[in-house]
Amino acid sequence: MLVRPEAHRSYGAGMGFPEAGVATPRVAAGALFVDDRGRVLLVHPTYKDTWEVPGGCVEPGESPAAACRRELREELDLDRVPQRLIAVDWAPNDRDGDKLLFLFDCGPLGADEGRIAVDGEEIDRWQWVDPDDFDDHLIPRLSRRIRSALRSIADDTVYLEHGDPP
Repeated sequence: MLVRPEAHRSYGAGMGFPEAGVATPRVAAGALFVDDRGRVLLVHPTYKDTWEVPGGCVEPGESPAAACRRELREELDLDRVPQRLIAVDWAPNDRDGDKLLFLFDCGPLGADEGRIAVDGEEIDRWQWVDPDDFDDHLIPRLSRRIRSALRSIADDTVYLEHGDPP
């Protein structure tokens, strides 16, 4: 087993637990909205050249589902409860540390589509994107993650490693 010290930290020091290397990945949660034409809602962050699904980092003490809901309020001004976990993706990253990424089905937008409002500071626009065009908008890992989630959305949750089934 390969252990990268920079991706781990000591857990339990001063709490009566033995010192041990415990994986502490960064955790993020995203929302998947699919329209009746099979397109996926993507947002464009002002600080990146590529697009993303709505979502972001989980804050301390916050569940991934709660983070997804909070990020939808912050990024799109929508209050939606994530309906179902559809993908969990472990994304190894030697530079920034490993990530654990949750993707939730947030149901059809319906009338809420007309209520979407971006603030222009963090997110400057949104659009529906056909899966055939993902590679023009997304980093490869996110493109793979969404494609895997779309294949599993009708059936079950999918576990992924770096965007692909293990």
